Amino acid sequence: MKKQAGILAGLMTAAGIVTAAVYRYAFFFSKKQRANIGYPKEEQYESYRKLSEELIGKVREQPFEEAVIYSEDGLRLYGKYYHMADKAPVEILFHGYHGMAERDFCGGFWLAREAGHNVLLVDERAHGNSEGHVITFGIRERYDCLGWIRYAIERFGKDVQIVLVGVSMGAAAVLMASDLGLPENVKGIIADCGYSSPKAIIRKRIREIGFPARLVYPIARLGARMFGHFDLEESSPAAALRKCRVPVLLIHGEADQFVPCEMSWENYRACAAEKRIFTVPGAGHALCYMVDTEGYRKAVKEFLDQYVGEPRISHGSF
Repeated sequence: MKKQAGILAGLMTAAGIVTAAVYRYAFFFSKKQRANIGYPKEEQYESYRKLSEELIGKVREQPFEEAVIYSEDGLRLYGKYYHMADKAPVEILFHGYHGMAERDFCGGFWLAREAGHNVLLVDERAHGNSEGHVITFGIRERYDCLGWIRYAIERFGKDVQIVLVGVSMGAAAVLMASDLGLPENVKGIIADCGYSSPKAIIRKRIREIGFPARLVYPIARLGARMFGHFDLEESSPAAALRKCRVPVLLIHGEADQFVPCEMSWENYRACAAEKRIFTVPGAGHALCYMVDTEGYRKAVKEFLDQYVGEPRISHGSF
């Protein structure tokens, strides 16, 4: 009996260790890790390194004001506000998983400027200067979106027009926020290479590193619940979009190997609101702007011109 109890205790300990290890790998992001974020090393990005670094440098040269909010679970979240014009619409930009605001929006930042819009460039929880160590694949980040929306309304007035823009996990977060009762101030959502659900993208990643998703995903979900206190299946972009009432522009590279382009098509089919989709042949993950700058600019301009009622300003572009 004692032997059986010992074996059971050993198995439970081993299971706990495995669960904690999977959790730490997928969801925990330390200050040391975030400090080492740089330009992606994959070959597909190398052709665009010079232009990207030039654009990132230009963003960092722009004057800004620091912005701070607190999340519903008490984290200090940090952002940078770039002023373009009084009473202009505000674009709130959300970067990707293990991302960096200036890098992920080295193109999108300038499109906002071309539109004459003010910009809130935010560090998502567990990234940059924001607090936290747990990345929740949009589950909690969607509520942080609401926090930044409230900040914009309080700061710029009850009539301010707002556009939510996200890349990758940031795209998933803004799409998941769409069914949270967004105020009428939010005039549009632009989602670049977002996935259809946290479950789907994590299962895909598990298969890519050589493990059976049907066995490992439940461990990842359990770890998220035990150690991160969130449920990966609480929400998804596709589910949220079935209730969405805000116009949506979906953008995706057709050669995206990290988040398949089909996921944006799944989101498009699910979306109950007015919607558009723009895909770029040959573009990898988060590379649509680089591969087809003019096509990207045109898609965004037409969307903003239709749904955000503010005259454009010709200066401020790069």
